[in-house]
Amino acid sequence: MVAPTNESDPDSPFCRAKTLLADLIGLPQLQAAFEGQEPSHAKRVYTQAPTLWLLVMQRLGGGLSLEQVVKDLINNHSDILPENRRVTEGKLSENNSAYNKARQNLPIEVIEEFSHRVCDHLARRAEPAFLDQRVFILDGTTITLPPTQELKKAFPPAMNKHGESVWPVACLMVAHEMQTGCALVPQVDPMYGSKNSSEPKQAEKIIDRLPENSIVLADSGFGIFSVAFHCQLRAKPFVFRLTKQRYKAYIKKATLIEETEGCRTYHLIWKPTAKERKKHPALPADAAVEAFIHQVDLENGQTLELVTNVETDGVSVGELYRRRYDIEFDIRDLKVTMDSENIRAKSVDTVKKELLGSVIAYNLVTQLRKQAAKLINVKPRRLSFSGVWTTFRYDLLYKDFNTLEEWNLAYQGALVSASGRKLPNRKEPRSYPRLAHARRQKTTKFQRSLRKSNTKDPTPPPD
Repeated sequence: MVAPTNESDPDSPFCRAKTLLADLIGLPQLQAAFEGQEPSHAKRVYTQAPTLWLLVMQRLGGGLSLEQVVKDLINNHSDILPENRRVTEGKLSENNSAYNKARQNLPIEVIEEFSHRVCDHLARRAEPAFLDQRVFILDGTTITLPPTQELKKAFPPAMNKHGESVWPVACLMVAHEMQTGCALVPQVDPMYGSKNSSEPKQAEKIIDRLPENSIVLADSGFGIFSVAFHCQLRAKPFVFRLTKQRYKAYIKKATLIEETEGCRTYHLIWKPTAKERKKHPALPADAAVEAFIHQVDLENGQTLELVTNVETDGVSVGELYRRRYDIEFDIRDLKVTMDSENIRAKSVDTVKKELLGSVIAYNLVTQLRKQAAKLINVKPRRLSFSGVWTTFRYDLLYKDFNTLEEWNLAYQGALVSASGRKLPNRKEPRSYPRLAHARRQKTTKFQRSLRKSNTKDPTPPPD
């Protein structure tokens, strides 16, 4: 595969495949670091850079198997491999064992560092969404993993009165940029067990990763003092929904400062309750957050209660919160459309590597969507993610280009094709439900194989 390095378009994720890891984020030292971190092996083909790229390719292809991604590498992308006689003579084996070993040996720190840099670079290039600031939507989700002993120990399955369930469960906290859908590296923790984590704790770790000049937007699960105080410590403005119960409790200590048609605004010096202090003993004695509470009337006769430290009118804050549900579609695209929830890996390290590869692949597709949307002057989210991903794969990923001119023609054609993937205008006004997409049935192949192994008679039959 040959791809241009377009200096006039720093957002372009389609650089020459051999230098993609460095060119994508404009950090040539990263490629040099990869080359310097591993000893020289004259016969090694799957060095760190191509191994990392193949991890991303697996997810770009919708969860390609090791055999499929190796075959695709040899047929279409051999130029990303280092100089090697087998590669030059076209004699590189299609056996996937060498790549599998390289994938297992790839240090998790390498892909974590690369993932953070890519995600951070793309997030920082997002256009302002509200009051000249970027907005990041936070939410939690879960994925179930193959029931190996190692994964069950790291991510314990759920328990009920009948005992332990089958699937290890990992809890992910994600943050997506509002305008483009670009995702930061998620926070991954056990959902159950003695080392489990809560959404507020995970949110604090994600907030630490947000770029400067960013607003945090989240639903009522995050509308608590500890998360708001952490945002204040990190100089991140916030907009959180409040539960009805918390709203009624807070306005008793707040002062009504403005009442207009459709909105009431209160000023609050928000302090932790005794229960919150007991739960968070590290809070300073003088911990407090200056905030505004807005109660916005909705068209269906209901009200929306929001708490924020952004000094603006309640109607504008309510309009901003309309966009919170966008992250539900982003999670669906990452987990379901790209099939990232069905990770085949059976060890903790490899699961994390494939998950990070999934996030990078997802962000590459969102960048193509962003560029295609710019071509027709619409917002990126007006284009179908699955449609743009289809264009990405069949117009660019699965084709071999021999010249720069061929690539440029294909790339421009891909942009035009992706720009035609417009979604219909959604009905306005939008509602504000906290809904979750239905959980899909998981395969039962592991249970079947377990039953089969348990029924086998270890003693041979008599002659």
